Amino acid sequence: MKSYIERIKELREDNDLMQKTVADYLKTTQQVYSRYEKGINEIPIHHIISLARFYNVSCDYILGETNNPKRYT
Repeated sequence: MKSYIERIKELREDNDLMQKTVADYLKTTQQVYSRYEKGINEIPIHHIISLARFYNVSCDYILGETNNPKRYT
């Protein structure tokens, strides 16, 4: 399974988004978001939740616990 580092980068690229766009959504800087994607900084849980909502996937998918991106109902 992929790590959250791989997943957040993959989701961003699959949606043709720039790091700045995602960082703005998270109300952080592009530099901080870049560090999440590089694994330098751990991503806070509230950002994982926000990204799951933003990309309409489950938190488990972002965290690499499942390969099924579908959100729970």
